[in-house]
Amino acid sequence: ALVPPFTEQTARLKVEAAEAAWNSRDPERCALAYTEDSCWRNRDHFLKGRAEIVRFLQEKWAKEKDYVLKKHYFCHSDNKIAVTFQYEYRIKEQWYRAYGNEHWTFDAEGKMRIRNASTNDVKISEDERVISRQVDLHKFSDGTCLR
Repeated sequence: ALVPPFTEQTARLKVEAAEAAWNSRDPERCALAYTEDSCWRNRDHFLKGRAEIVRFLQEKWAKEKDYVLKKHYFCHSDNKIAVTFQYEYRIKEQWYRAYGNEHWTFDAEGKMRIRNASTNDVKISEDERVISRQVDLHKFSDGTCLR
C-alpha cells in the first residue's frame, strides 16, 4: 500500500495513481482516495467530505468534455506530496488547457486528508492540444512552458 512515510518512489506512484483515477472521470472512484472528512480548496471552491467531492467532480466532468490530465511529481515529505499538472478539456467547441499546483496531505492509511489546488485556464485551439495527443509531457516538467 502507498502509505506515509513516503519515499520518492512511493510518492511518484501515488501521483500516478491519482492521475489514473482522475482520467477515469469516475467521481466515485476518485473519491475513494480521500478521507471521509477530506478538506479541499479547488480554485474558489471549498469542499468538505466525500459527498461534496463526488458532487463537485460530477458537475466538473459534465461541463468539461474530453478531459485528460497529466500530473508531475514535484516534491514530498513524510505525509505530503506536491504536484504540478496540466489538463485539457473543451466546453462546447472551445478548448482549454489548465495549469496548476496541488499540495496533498495524507493520513496514516494513505487517504488524502487535505487537497489544495491552484489552477489557471488558457484558451487553446484544437491544434494546440498536446496532452490529448499523448505528446511526451515529461519534457515540460523541467520548467519548459506551454502556451
